[in-house]
This record gives sequence, C-alpha cells and structure tokens, in this order.
Amino acid sequence: MKPLHRLVRMHIASVGVSKFCFLLSLAFCGVLLLLIPALQPPARQVDLPQPRPQVRPAQTGQSHHAGLRAGSDHEEETDSTTGLKRSSAGQGESTETDVIRKEKYGPKRWTDSKTGALLVRKPNGLSGSRTQDLLQLKDIFIAVKTTKKYHKSRLGLLTQTWVSQAQEQTFIFTDGEDKELQKRTGANIINTNCSAAHTRQALCCKMSVEYDKFIESQKKWFCHVDDDNYVILPSLLRLLSSYHHSQDVYLGRPSLDHPIEAAERVKSDGSVSVKFWFATGGAGFCISRGLALKMSPWASLGNFISTAEKIRLPDDCTIGYIIEALLEVTLTHTHLFHSHLENLQKLPTDTVLDQVTLSYGGFENRRNVVSIVGGFTLYEDPTRFKTVHCLLYADTDWCPKLKARHKH
Repeated sequence: MKPLHRLVRMHIASVGVSKFCFLLSLAFCGVLLLLIPALQPPARQVDLPQPRPQVRPAQTGQSHHAGLRAGSDHEEETDSTTGLKRSSAGQGESTETDVIRKEKYGPKRWTDSKTGALLVRKPNGLSGSRTQDLLQLKDIFIAVKTTKKYHKSRLGLLTQTWVSQAQEQTFIFTDGEDKELQKRTGANIINTNCSAAHTRQALCCKMSVEYDKFIESQKKWFCHVDDDNYVILPSLLRLLSSYHHSQDVYLGRPSLDHPIEAAERVKSDGSVSVKFWFATGGAGFCISRGLALKMSPWASLGNFISTAEKIRLPDDCTIGYIIEALLEVTLTHTHLFHSHLENLQKLPTDTVLDQVTLSYGGFENRRNVVSIVGGFTLYEDPTRFKTVHCLLYADTDWCPKLKARHKH
C-alpha cells in the first residue's frame, strides 16, 4: 500500500504544479495586456478630409464687365473694358447653367462697355472669346468702297485725313480709272470694273472683289467702310486687338432693330425663310481671317455674286446671310461704328474720339454731323472730319496748331 500512496501523492503534486503554472501564465498575459497600450508610441493625428466649400460659378467676364441690364428675352452685361455687344458662337468654356439657359431661354447676352458690342454666350462657348491678339496696323486690310463720281468730293477728304495715316493698309475699290488721284495721293486704288450704278448687282460685284483681294493679302482682319466714313485707327486697333484673328468674329452695327428675313434658296428651294442679322456697310464692319476663310464656298472667286443673286439681297446683307445663316456665327453688335443713317449729333462729345467709325449727313441732312469743337468752324469743316483728325494728329501740317489738342 505504501507505493500506491506514494503514486497518489505524486499525481496530486504534479496537478498542483500544472495549475500553478497555468494561473501564473494567465497573470503574466493579463499584465502584458495592461502594459501594451502604455508601451506603444502615441498615434499620429491624421487630418480628416474637409468638405469642399461651395463656390458659386464665376460669371463670365466678371473682371471685365460692369453692370447688368435686362433685355426682353436675354440678360445683358456691360464690359467696362471694351464697350461691345457681342453675339457669336465660338470657343470657350460653358457651364451647365449656360446649357440650361440655352434650352429654356435662348443664348445669354451682355454688353461690353469698352467696345460697345452685344455678347452672346451659347452652350459651346463664346464666339470670338476674348483671346487677345498682338495686332499691328499692318495686319488690317481696310477696304473703302466708292464710285468714280465721288473721287474728288469724298476721297479727297479721306486721303487728306485718316487714309494718310494708313496708306499701305487701305485699299480703295472703285468702278473707274483715276490716274490723277493715284498720282496725287499714292493710294491703293483698285478698279473693280463693276458698274457705277448703285444697284444690288454692282454693290455685290465690288464686295466680291474686296473679299478676294483680302484673302490674297494674307492679312489678319478684313474691315469694310464706305467713302463717307472716318476711321479712327487707334480705336480700330484697340477693338480688334481684344479678339484673335483665328476665331470666328463678325463685328459691326445693324441698321435695323430686328433680324432681316429672306427666302432660303441656298440650302433649300426657297419655300422656307431664314432670319439673320447683318452689319450695315454704311457704318463699316470687320471680319476675322479665320471666319473669312470659312466663307470661301459662298464668297470666293465670284461665288459671292451668285450667293447674293440667290437670296436677292445687297452686299452687306449677303455678308450677314453667309455668316449668320450658313455658318451660324452670330454678329457681334457694337455701338462704335456709325453711319449717316444715325442722328450723329446725339453722340456725346467726350466719346467721339473713342469711336471706330464716324460719318456725316448727305445733301438732304448736312447738319447731321458729330458735335465736336476744334480748330475749324462748321463752315470750314462741314463734315467735322478735319476737326477730328487734328484732335487725333495735332502735328499734321495743315492743322491749326494753336487750337489743336490731342486726346490720347
């Protein structure tokens, strides 16, 4: 029995040791669990992502536009830098709200206060968006339309004034040879061999030659004026420099307060009509080279005459038809171009030298001239072109030196 008791005691002792070791290990693990958090380095605080601030979409041209006025169907703003009213489909960025506005209300319009143009934003952007061009006077092709009977009475005044400052850039399109004028002035006179009659066909004939000569010139801008316009060259250069010649830009002033309507005989059989704006040639207009090249199928090499005959409209209307109706580029309306059809006396005196073109009344309204004071009386300078010229170029040899002043 003694060996049996010994075995029992040994078994009890081993069980006790096992229990003690088990409890000791549990205690050790508990201590480790308590010490682990204290032994770990402090956790770095990670910046949680912050919600993005809600930013309202910036209004186009906010830095350039001062003022907002409502129109009948469109919102209009005024650009304090250019004075333009612009409306051309072109390049630029559009926002979702612009697309919604287009679908619901039509294109958004505003007025550029420096250039006087009515600007229109379409879903695909702003035509002729304001990418500036490093422009010089030599980059502009200025076409003057005239007829031989006005060579002495009208062209003489132009060559004496503004044309003398842009002789290489100005091309006079007429309907008869005049070697005396060519010799006396040295002007670029182009005989179009068109009729001297003031008919639709004759006017379109001259415009067709103007267009082809511009394309050949490789210049950046085509500007058309009449022989009763004074072109203020610094203002013209400033206006065109605010665009880029590769964009689709059509600048001018309509003579009507509504689009013209004509039968569509180019894209259809004339059973439907089309509405479009056009810039009156009597005030002058300008077209970028990028847009002029796109006009080629309907304007180059005599095609302009056939296009005009199809819609049965004169030259300036046909220009508007090709650009607005066929190419779907909107006219950029600007109040800086002026014709004899306006009441020119209403033009504020302190803004006269900031305009791009001026004009004067004909025989029926000789007093329709700009109100400006200078070195000449109204009798001495009935068109006021000499007065304007001497205010711009006071060092001209025939200007009254004592009374002349230079605004710029």
